[in-house]
Parts: sequence; C-alpha cells; structure tokens
Amino acid sequence: MDNVDLNVLRQITQWVAAGHSVVLGTITRTWGSAPRPPGSAVAVRDDGLVAGSVSGGCIEDDLIDKAREGVLASGLPQVVRYGIDADAAHRFGLPCGGLIELVLEPVLPRTQLDVLLARLAAGERVRRVLTIATGEVLLQAATPDEAMSDELLLTDTSLTTHHGPHWRLLLIGAGQMTQYLAQMATALGYQVLVCDPREEYANSFEVPGATLLRGMPDDTVQALKPDGHTAIIALTHDPKLDDLALMEALTGPAFYVGAIGSRLNQAKRKERLKEHFGLSEAQLARLHGPVGLKNGARTPPEIAVSILAELTAVRYGYRVPEPVPVKAQVPVEAGCAV
Repeated sequence: MDNVDLNVLRQITQWVAAGHSVVLGTITRTWGSAPRPPGSAVAVRDDGLVAGSVSGGCIEDDLIDKAREGVLASGLPQVVRYGIDADAAHRFGLPCGGLIELVLEPVLPRTQLDVLLARLAAGERVRRVLTIATGEVLLQAATPDEAMSDELLLTDTSLTTHHGPHWRLLLIGAGQMTQYLAQMATALGYQVLVCDPREEYANSFEVPGATLLRGMPDDTVQALKPDGHTAIIALTHDPKLDDLALMEALTGPAFYVGAIGSRLNQAKRKERLKEHFGLSEAQLARLHGPVGLKNGARTPPEIAVSILAELTAVRYGYRVPEPVPVKAQVPVEAGCAV
C-alpha cells in the first residue's frame, strides 16, 4: 500500500470520527487499462464524497449509489465488477474487455482501521484478512516472506491484503539534498533511512517519516541486510563515508546502488573500490553514477526528482536513455554534478 492509499485510510478515520458512514473499496483485479493497480483503496462517504479514485468518474458515480443504497444498508462486504462485457466496458469508460473488480466493505469498529494505521505508523508490515460473509477483520504480523510483498488474495470467503513499507531507501549523508530526497521518497512510499555519523549534519536533520542512523555507513548497510527491494545512495562527497557504504552495497542484492558526483569523480571512485576493496568489474557496473536521470538538474530539489525518477524506472524494469540537450547548457562545476 502506497502513501496515496494510506491517505485514503486516514481520511476514512476522520470521516467516521465526524459521524459519517463510509464504504472502503479495495481494487482486487484489473484487466486492460486501469488508473490504479490491485490493492489500491477508494472510500465513499454516505453523502457521496469520495477519497481516492478508480476511474475517470463513471465508476465512482456507481460506487456512490452502491454506498448509499446497498453496502451501507446491508452492513456486509460485497464483490463488484465493472466492464466484464463490451457494453459495461463502454458504460464505465474501460477498454473493450477491460475489468475492474473491487471488494466494498462498510467501515465499522470491526474494520480495525485505527489499529491498522497505528501499527503502520510503528513501521510494521501487517497482513489484513477480511471475511466476506461477516465483515470481520483479522490483523496479523506479516511473515518474512510476505514482508516484501504487495500481493493480495481474494477467495470465495476472504480478502487478504498486505500493508506497510516494502521498498526501503538508505541515504548516506544528511545534507541539504537528502532533506528533499527523503521527503519525496517518503511520499512515494519508501521506508527512508538516513545514515550520517557526522554530528554537524545529523544534529540538524529532521524529516517526518525518515529514520536517522548515526553509525558508520558500512556497519549500517550490513545491519540493514539489503534485499531486492532496497536502494542505497551515497550523497556525502566524502570518500571515507561514501566508499564504505558502496563497498558493502555493491556486493549485495540491492536493486539500486547510486552515488552523487561527476563522471570524473565516479571514475576515480571505481578505481578506489577496485584497488582498495577488491570489487569486480561486474559489481562496479551496478553503480549508478552520476546518480539520477540526466535531465539537466542542478538544484537540490531538481536532483532529488531526477534520482527518484531513475529509481522508479529501475523498479519497473525500464532503462531511460541519456537525453540529448536541445540547447546549449550552462556548464556545471565538475564536483557538483549528479
């Protein structure tokens, strides 16, 4: 569940606290073109107000009718499908053969959204099991195998969803750019960790939702136990800190390892990692540097955008070719290029 859907759950709790009845919808299956993937959440209030979205508006209109007349009245979950045939697909603005399937459940005390949000705020990964026939909800700790999964399972009797952070981003250095990068990455649903043993940087770092670690970078990477859902980016410009983190990161399974610095500095860094730490050519080839998509970014927030754009591309299996400038570029000081 990403931060967009977490905001839907938070909105639901506010509506309920204000005395409204609410239906929570969870997308369980899509086929063809759909604006949101399975697991995404939408909420409909008793007066027709909607949080989240599943279409351009046609499906939401029908959900409002169902919330007012059906699901809220029965008090029990329902499975609804849109676009099973060509006529329905046309009616709801889906491509022919398109399908969106949702489970709609009235939000009642048994829904346990407050408990779920509290556990997510504590950084837990939670398995939520909804019994379709009764609306009862069971919250369980996700197993290690499930900790990095966003998969859901809808059967004839239950809906199982997984909640909590499953993409991790470790940033080495708590400087100005890290402030922007941590804020943006948190909004994208990453569990953000920032490592910096330097007091002059760590003492002034504060980004809601990000965790500050003051140990040495190599120890921090080892303790993190990176996996295929972990990204590690070195941002200090200090070889004593960046190289230690990269040495550990490049020998593990992290899906993305990057470092700030110009092409010249990247070449020098690779020589150091090869000579002093014995990294192989294959391991060094995994290093993204200069870090981020090459889009002319210069300011810290611009560079943060370029880094997260590249992270997103790598996550979804895309390689974005280096762009060709369409006009003369203002030279960037070599030591400050991304």
